[in-house]
Amino acid sequence: MAKKILIVDDSTAIRQSIVYILQQDGYEIAEATDGLEGLSVLEKMDRVDLVITDINMPNMDGITLIKKIRQHERFKFLPIIVLTTESQGSKMNEGKEAGATGWIVKPFNAEKLLAVVKKIIG
Repeated sequence: MAKKILIVDDSTAIRQSIVYILQQDGYEIAEATDGLEGLSVLEKMDRVDLVITDINMPNMDGITLIKKIRQHERFKFLPIIVLTTESQGSKMNEGKEAGATGWIVKPFNAEKLLAVVKKIIG
């Protein structure tokens, strides 16, 4: 059974590129354009193996999204990868404190993204 990944990013181009890379490798993908939509999509999914989220988005940013996901009993241990242009240590620490599992800095390449995803969910 294919692993399910939710991608939350306000950039259509970034989402499309992540979807393309991960679908080539057999992953099932759900998408959302911001944290609010991401939370809503996540709650409707029967199962999800990983969330990949951007930090800087309208309506609800990635840090807030991670905190909200972690408040759900069902998603307490769900792996969350932050994919962002933010490479500052302070933002990374904020992400980790919120409950992020991993961090990928944009621009990223397909090999790096797949390596991280495989390491976390196989």
